[in-house]
Amino acid sequence: MVAMTSTAHSWPVSLRLHQFLALTKPRVVALIVFTAVIGMFLAVPGTVAFQSLLFGAIGIALVAAAAAATNCLLERRIDALMTRTRTRPLPMGQIHSAEALAFAVIIGAIGVTLLYAFVNPLTMWLTLATFVGYAFVYTLILKPRTPQNIVIGGAAGAMPPVLGWAAMTGEVSADALLLFLIIFTWTPPHFWSLALYRRREYAKAGVPMLPVARGERYTRRHVLLYTVILFAVSLLPFCTRMSGLIYVVSALVLGSIFLAHAVNLYRRYSDRLAHATFRYSIVYLALLFAALLADHYFLIRL
Repeated sequence: MVAMTSTAHSWPVSLRLHQFLALTKPRVVALIVFTAVIGMFLAVPGTVAFQSLLFGAIGIALVAAAAAATNCLLERRIDALMTRTRTRPLPMGQIHSAEALAFAVIIGAIGVTLLYAFVNPLTMWLTLATFVGYAFVYTLILKPRTPQNIVIGGAAGAMPPVLGWAAMTGEVSADALLLFLIIFTWTPPHFWSLALYRRREYAKAGVPMLPVARGERYTRRHVLLYTVILFAVSLLPFCTRMSGLIYVVSALVLGSIFLAHAVNLYRRYSDRLAHATFRYSIVYLALLFAALLADHYFLIRL
């Protein structure tokens, strides 16, 4: 690792950029920005304000990337013990801790500044609070201490559509909180599916994820329980008349598939099924929010 670090600065610029990009967990950030942008479009009845859309998306992306980089920095020793994360730039010695810290501070500061200057102060403060909630409260306090870390810490992960809503309206409405609630209830079955098939790695790293602390069967039961709750919560936008037929049909179909995964996982567990459930959960959330957007504009045209 020392040798790799000592030669890092001699690597091509393109490779260094790729290493810093990997530090930001780009796939996670992409999903965050996607749900935030959906929140922006849902917040207004017609065309969104271009300035708020552009700088809101960039600002939220930069702060989310800073939070991911901070998480990687704080968990670099744990990451080195797990197969899933040991090839990240910090455990591999491709990026020094001081570089990661400086990178996170710089992009985070730029993101916060853009949100304050070109969007509105509420979005900036909410985004900053989300950063603190994920990078510090979840990473430092919850994750190493309680098997309910995902449930409690899920509040930070559920904020993106609220941030998008605030970027467009300067306020947080009940509809925005419904979007928050969908992601909040989605988070446990999503992460616990991952934790199930990675339980040995979490045990080796000493992280008390639910399958490690309470066992595999207990976790499978809770994946099913939260998926049932998610199914019910996902219908609330239709019940409150926030959405219409396109969305509710999509929610019923997508939710039924998610429930089938959860039932199969509970009845006849295998790591393959857990992995399939985890992967579907990502598809589920993306398609559910896409359905919300399609429904929103279809109703407007009517």
